[in-house]
Amino acid sequence: MHLIQRSMALAAASLALSALAQDYPNKPIRIVVPFPAGGGTDVIARDVTNQLTTALGWTFVVENRPGSGGNLGVDAVAKSKADGYTLALGQSSNLAVNPTLYSKMPYDVMKDIAPVALVASAPILLVVAADSPYKTLGELVAAVKAKPGSLNFASPGNGTVTHLTGELFQRRAGVKFTHVPYKGASQAVTDLIGGQVQLYGSTVPTLLGQIRNGRIRALAITSKTRSADLPDVPTVAESGYKDFESVTWFGFVGPAGIPKPVVAKLNTEINKALQSPELKKRLNEQGATVLGGSADEFAELIKTDIGVWAPIIKQSGAKLD
Repeated sequence: MHLIQRSMALAAASLALSALAQDYPNKPIRIVVPFPAGGGTDVIARDVTNQLTTALGWTFVVENRPGSGGNLGVDAVAKSKADGYTLALGQSSNLAVNPTLYSKMPYDVMKDIAPVALVASAPILLVVAADSPYKTLGELVAAVKAKPGSLNFASPGNGTVTHLTGELFQRRAGVKFTHVPYKGASQAVTDLIGGQVQLYGSTVPTLLGQIRNGRIRALAITSKTRSADLPDVPTVAESGYKDFESVTWFGFVGPAGIPKPVVAKLNTEINKALQSPELKKRLNEQGATVLGGSADEFAELIKTDIGVWAPIIKQSGAKLD
């Protein structure tokens, strides 16, 4: 009798979850971008949600909540109601780097976060102002070797993949820049052009427009191969640092406990959107590589990359509170 009752209860629960997924969404979905407006994460979030709106008629409200290397925005999502109506576009920094970088995290990535869908990846560009005297990465390295610490290297914030890529490059090149963290890309690019900082690193989607309008110049890219959008920009590996590679990825996450049928529906529709020629074109034009895949595969990537970045962070001595 108990088995029959249990089976009936499970069947009822299954039907309820199925109905929930069919009705989802019946109100706007809030997308938290844990970095300022105008940066690469913001651009990708808006491109993907615009495509979903066009294809499905879903309504999205994009909210920028920068701070603490992305922790502030992701934490707000981790503590929100697990109904699928609050998501974040997380990235490598706040999902795979920060768990080691910060001595105290406001959320546990493996327990409090539900991976939904991996979206794209992008390498990092090392750029200088258009009027900079440094035309190659080699010239920049030579200058900072002559006067260690004399040049400022800006990043979108402490704990970002860009920050750690800069630390990794300094060790490979045997040089020392003065790190200047910002809360995002906009002010950093302004200060780069104004001469307050001499080198900046960020993702291709963030910087491509500024490169094309002639305000900044790219010295090198951190991917294994050159970008199709910037074929004249050499890789860091080509610039004398064999096998050097560093990319950042972006993916939608929500609070742990989102009903699996809702996660499945979101994952399916996001993957469909990523295959649309229009969205692929927009992301590719911004220097991003479309990825996609299952929620479980995204979860495995997060777990793997935490292990990849942890020794680099520890070796660099970087730590944030």
